[in-house]
Amino acid sequence: MIVIHSEEHRLQAGRSELNDGQLVPCYEKPARADIVRARIEAVGLGPIVEPTRHGLAPLERVHDAGYLGFLQTAWDEWVEEHGADIDALPLNWVAPGMSRRRVPRSIDGRLGFYSFDAGTPITAGTWRAATAAADSALTGTDRLRAGDRSAFALCRPPGHHAGHAFYGGYCFLNNAAVAAQSLRDGGAARVAVLDVDYHHGNGTQEIFWERGDVLFVSIHADPLDEFPYFCGHADETGAGAGEGANLNLTLPWGTDWTGYSQALAAAAARIRGFGADALVLSLGADTYGGDPISRFRLLSEDFLRMGSAIAGIGLPTLFVLEGGYAVDDLGVNVANVLTGFEQG
Repeated sequence: MIVIHSEEHRLQAGRSELNDGQLVPCYEKPARADIVRARIEAVGLGPIVEPTRHGLAPLERVHDAGYLGFLQTAWDEWVEEHGADIDALPLNWVAPGMSRRRVPRSIDGRLGFYSFDAGTPITAGTWRAATAAADSALTGTDRLRAGDRSAFALCRPPGHHAGHAFYGGYCFLNNAAVAAQSLRDGGAARVAVLDVDYHHGNGTQEIFWERGDVLFVSIHADPLDEFPYFCGHADETGAGAGEGANLNLTLPWGTDWTGYSQALAAAAARIRGFGADALVLSLGADTYGGDPISRFRLLSEDFLRMGSAIAGIGLPTLFVLEGGYAVDDLGVNVANVLTGFEQG
């Protein structure tokens, strides 16, 4: 399996995030990608290559042009207003009943306009790192179109919480959505996106909410209890042309492989029934029992079983790295999914 990875991920290295009322060191940090890469090299999964540049056009297929422009200039505007000694974090957000029709002139206003949390700092290297991650996913779709059975985009920062015109949850550009759209533009009549991250992929859901050509399936902790809280419920099934093309499988805190495997089987059945030509897999490994910000109980060996089950769907598959914050074990768990797929 070819692995696509850019060293530019290091340019996103936030100083702190707001968590439980405190500014704490960022959970989403360069060491995450480093340890995944090291494990992949140790097990000899496949060659590791740099992504090719794809430009803005594929990003504009899923993201708002004004939002992309904001991401490109936000750091420079923040520095002009506040200096470079602290990362750019929002101060306030749009509440129900407030107008979203006018984009503020102030950088502080626009941070709140385009974000949904205070855990996703914008830094000097955010734009370059985020575009390199998206290019990694796009290079993976190139490989699938060339006939590869699978590819792994070792993306950082992650992407599944980023929507058409918003960021949060450590995500700026939705790598999985960009990849799914690229596969559609490249000739796939239907594409499925399966999100196995502990947290709901709210951005991916929002992007494809009214689309019937892209099926979105997410297995995640119940949003009544867990971030991002305000979407990801089982009764959210899509709208318009997308009605029925969105499936949320919510699980309670404490879920182990017994419960998780049942949801995964249901997800696989739905994807097979959809008749997709390709699968994009949002690979979050924060379902692991040792993850510091999650509450599932999967073991490292369960990720091998997960990979095998995904292989059983029988589609060309692009894996895109999302979350997973038990850094010491992240490499093993991610590599186990990929190894299980290869052996499945």
